[in-house]
Amino acid sequence: MSFEIVSKFEKKIAEFFGSKYAVAVDCCTHALELCLIYNKIKKITVPHRTYISIPLLSKKLNLEWEWKIEKWENYYQLGDSNIYDAAVLWEKNSYLPGTFMCLSFQFRKHLSLGRGGMILTDSKLAKKELTKMAYDGRERNDVSWSIQNINIIGYHYYMTPEIAQRGLEKLPEAIKNSPKKWVHKDWPDLRKMDIFKNN
Repeated sequence: MSFEIVSKFEKKIAEFFGSKYAVAVDCCTHALELCLIYNKIKKITVPHRTYISIPLLSKKLNLEWEWKIEKWENYYQLGDSNIYDAAVLWEKNSYLPGTFMCLSFQFRKHLSLGRGGMILTDSKLAKKELTKMAYDGRERNDVSWSIQNINIIGYHYYMTPEIAQRGLEKLPEAIKNSPKKWVHKDWPDLRKMDIFKNN
């Protein structure tokens, strides 16, 4: 399959947010997971009000983590790392230099594609490595993986060309329209759920 359309979508998103590069993935949670692994993060804080996949991801990766009482809007930082959960962010030139900002295109988001996410970065090396990590460790091209020399642990987290095409088609309307402003109170207090009562 051809991934040229994915590259085109990445460039358009990077241009809108003001980052040098973007890496397309299948969802924001996986974007955050890849960034945590790539940056070798061992400990983070998690807002007590956010989507449930974030503390669950901390458990999955065996990270040291604790709750943070935080009144956030549009995005928040994972502990002292340079990784940001920006799943609900939609603002031109809002990229924070030197960071990894992870976006979502899930059906409730401003650019609603049903599924998909993006990592914003200004590092050329991170762009290259995270792209490979999202594609099972392989180079993103039409060369069969079986004749590539895979040299990095990869994950099956890539964005399909079909989702990228939908993104390109819906992007002009998303840019034109004003987004919803999301705040921490849009999510429940996760500390009350049984799965997290021992944290």
